[in-house]
Amino acid sequence: MLSPIVLVVLVLVTFVAAADLYKILDVHKSASEKDIRAAYKRLSKKYHPDKNKDPDAEDKFVDIARAYEVLSDPTKRQIYDRHGEEGLKAHEGGQHQPNPFDVFSSFFGGHHQQQTRRGPSSLTEFEVSLADIYQGANIDFMIKKRILCDHCRGSGAASDGDIHTCTGCNGAGVKLVKQQIFPGMFAQSQVTCNECNGRGKVIKKTCPHCQGHKVVDHTAHYTLDVTPGMPEGHEVVFEGEADESPDWEAGDVVLRVRSKKVKGSWRRKETSLYWKQTIGIDEALLGFEKNITHLDGHNVEIVRKGVTQPGFVQVVKGEGMPVFGNRDVKGDLFIEYSVILPVEVTPEMRRKLTEAFHSPSSTHDEL
Repeated sequence: MLSPIVLVVLVLVTFVAAADLYKILDVHKSASEKDIRAAYKRLSKKYHPDKNKDPDAEDKFVDIARAYEVLSDPTKRQIYDRHGEEGLKAHEGGQHQPNPFDVFSSFFGGHHQQQTRRGPSSLTEFEVSLADIYQGANIDFMIKKRILCDHCRGSGAASDGDIHTCTGCNGAGVKLVKQQIFPGMFAQSQVTCNECNGRGKVIKKTCPHCQGHKVVDHTAHYTLDVTPGMPEGHEVVFEGEADESPDWEAGDVVLRVRSKKVKGSWRRKETSLYWKQTIGIDEALLGFEKNITHLDGHNVEIVRKGVTQPGFVQVVKGEGMPVFGNRDVKGDLFIEYSVILPVEVTPEMRRKLTEAFHSPSSTHDEL
């Protein structure tokens, strides 16, 4: 026989072990299947080694997969709650644990996604500078949205003890109503329980943090990764980051990226860049050498030896926009020239222009 002290220690150890998996997923022990699924979805993406480069991210990812694998299985969860990790090991009998990456793939490719109602996604037009699209950038931004209350985790109750099974429907969410059709003949119909609105649960005391609304306002911070050469209108999706609700899985936040239009500046069409360059009449006639400061600050040398007509377009190969997905390959730069005439002509300038543009008068011998 075990002594009372040993029994107490074993009970405490079991309790701690039973609480660990819930702690890993950051959910209450009374969490619903939907809560567990939502927690896994959020945390598995956060700590996936392909996205999170922290040294301990992979270990957390493995722990999260293990917690979800146990708590999403009703039988395993029951054994775990009653007997802890040791009881679970005895039940599994040394069976091989699922690969955490297989669990991740199964979750995001599984049929349960189609069975679960998804909330609305949001689409935002997001303007960035052409320079950022040319060289790439990380742009921080904020979104105001609604998230599950962190106090009640979307239950709307002050505590787990304030959630009770509805006595009107015994937790079924529906009631059977008997209606008389003819004298002595009755029919039964099923209607939504009016006491719990079909939820099967009633709340005795509402959460003081969200006043029972289950969600609260929140400002979330994100980073947009702008890849060099990103196409106009390219959509970047932040999965599951839209408004949260206990009634659905959060939709997506979608950013449609476009370049800011700045008058008199650089323009873009796919992988081509366009620049308007003004030159004086002397440069148009005599030629010139100039430097244009590109979007990332490097200089592009342009040279014209002969006459440059107004509206002439010069093509500079390889100085356009990077090809999306292959920043080492670039399109072309098209430079359109505008010729600026002087506002007034001085007498000296007029004399020189006359000499340049008009041939000397012919001389005639007198008879």
